[in-house]
Amino acid sequence: MPGTPTDLTRLRTVLTAFFALDGFVFAGWVVRIPAIKEQTGASAGTLGLALLGVSAGAVITMMLTGRLCHRYGNHQVTVVCAVLLSLSVSLPPLTHSALTLGLVLLVFGAAYGGINVAFNSAAVDLVRAMRRPIMPSFHAAFSLGGMVGAGLGGLVAGSLTPTEHLFGLTVIGLLVTALVGRSLLRLKPPALPEDTPKEEAAPRRLDRRTRGLVITFGLIALCTAFGEGALADWSALHLEQDLDATAGAAAIGYSCFALAMTAGRLTGTRLLERLGRTRTLVSGGTTAAAGMLLGALAPTLWAAVLGFVITGLGLANLFPVAVERAGTLAGPDGVAIASTLGYGGMLLGPPAIGFMADWYSLPAALTSVAVLAATAALIGFFTRHAAER
Repeated sequence: MPGTPTDLTRLRTVLTAFFALDGFVFAGWVVRIPAIKEQTGASAGTLGLALLGVSAGAVITMMLTGRLCHRYGNHQVTVVCAVLLSLSVSLPPLTHSALTLGLVLLVFGAAYGGINVAFNSAAVDLVRAMRRPIMPSFHAAFSLGGMVGAGLGGLVAGSLTPTEHLFGLTVIGLLVTALVGRSLLRLKPPALPEDTPKEEAAPRRLDRRTRGLVITFGLIALCTAFGEGALADWSALHLEQDLDATAGAAAIGYSCFALAMTAGRLTGTRLLERLGRTRTLVSGGTTAAAGMLLGALAPTLWAAVLGFVITGLGLANLFPVAVERAGTLAGPDGVAIASTLGYGGMLLGPPAIGFMADWYSLPAALTSVAVLAATAALIGFFTRHAAER
């Protein structure tokens, strides 16, 4: 019957595979952006506008996906979106203008946003059924998939054209979906334990108070994703421009941040079991704030890199906890709202840092990541009763 230990373990394995596939495919696309830029002849500005297609498609679809999950089920929507994601990643190399690139990226972004809401919603159901805070392990799989996808993309970039590489991702994505998707479709959503209190047996209606709580947890996701986006785009430039690092040494900064975040997520379940959600949110946000102050203001390269590592460890579990809490409160709609806010933070981070760097300096601009991490810690403290529900 649904909810037996064997079924729950199988479902956890299958969902982990989809999280890893998502990170793998997305990272594979990202590393080929420079080649696609050259192929389309786009300027930096027009490429930036085309890349907004991913964001627009994701944000629009995330809210719609919550409704689709209610109607058709999280598992079915996950599999359909995985197929669309795998097919659409092969489209960008077929374009020859920024306009057509932007249009196909709308499709890719829609699939990416849809699968994120669907499998996070399925993961929330599993967390509630298992009564273990395993959400960070899924996001660790996404991070590991991204690292493998980026590493593989770097290795094949010199020998495969973008068309060949991204078509290869399509084949891999469809094969993985065929293998694990069948298992996911066979597994019914897990049943909650019989002793689950009635008030926790089903997500709350999305009334005014519940929506407010969901948005509050979404703000934690936003604060976290702001930092991820900012460090992805600006950490290397900060090390190279402000601390005189070589290009190779500057690239180490973000790699160390990503590794630290992955390690933090791999140990996130144990941390949550020991500290609980509130102390994990508060300690994580505080740690990230201290780390980012060091990373932004340190006078030497390795001190700054150490700061990035501390920041990654601090931020690691904030997004998974925020999404899980939003999903527990309001089901797929809660996941959709929190994910949309989080994704908005990732979009907001890089341009906001750029504007602040023009007004002040890049180190000063990067301290905004510390400010938002501290804000996430404060929100975690003030929502402590809802967080431990």
